[in-house]
Amino acid sequence: MNSSKENNEKPIGVFDSGVGGLTVLKEILKVVPHENILYFGDTARVPYGPRDLDEVRRFVFKITSFLCEKDVKLIVVACNTSTAAALDDLKKEFDIPIIGVVEPGARTAAYTTKNRIVGVIATEGTVKSGAYDREIAKIDPSIKLYSVPAPLLVEYIEKGILEGEELQKIIRTYIDPLLEKNIDVLILGCTHFPLVEKQILSYSGGRIKVISSAVETAKDVKRILEEKGLVNASNTRPQRIFYETARCSKFLEVGKMFLGEEIGKVNKISLDI
Repeated sequence: MNSSKENNEKPIGVFDSGVGGLTVLKEILKVVPHENILYFGDTARVPYGPRDLDEVRRFVFKITSFLCEKDVKLIVVACNTSTAAALDDLKKEFDIPIIGVVEPGARTAAYTTKNRIVGVIATEGTVKSGAYDREIAKIDPSIKLYSVPAPLLVEYIEKGILEGEELQKIIRTYIDPLLEKNIDVLILGCTHFPLVEKQILSYSGGRIKVISSAVETAKDVKRILEEKGLVNASNTRPQRIFYETARCSKFLEVGKMFLGEEIGKVNKISLDI
């Protein structure tokens, strides 16, 4: 890809099934705050986690095509289920850098674990796909990986329940089986889970290190922009444009919780899928 001022000022495309990917965007904005951003939430079809992966793959290809039509310079698949379903095929089909959230988290976990026992909490779709198992095995086949689907945790976070006894009970339900396996590293394999990272760490009593795929993915975004000479050096105020597919949703209210800042406007669009 040829580097030029025009290319460098193109936006980064970030997408998820809903607002969860905003936790990834939040981390991206910390490391590359001058970049223009297009965020796409497929809120009409959220959640992707329980869906068949072939169906998710269709959604993901349509969204990626939409972002490419908007002339983005890099795409972040800010959804573990979407990454598991389609990332390899997306990279073959589209001629721009595309980053998923599974590999960065798996890589960091593999290099962090001391006893070679790693846990993952994720959606049902991500766990069934075996995506984290494959990525960890590529790096170190001797690492044991234990995965637990945590659908109720996703539901609680989407309702804005980020503390309290009920949440603690849910965390305990999902984390105890992994602690019993003697994990020393836990991967947050869903973009919702960074919102309860402190609560998980508190419950574990410092026995484990927690890896946020959002943080690790943001580091990869910065590295790839630098390697390809695509960093936006413009001093103009960066654009943040948001799209969603649902006619009625709580994108603005819930989105603020995920992103940590106000979202002024969300553009409503429909995708023919």
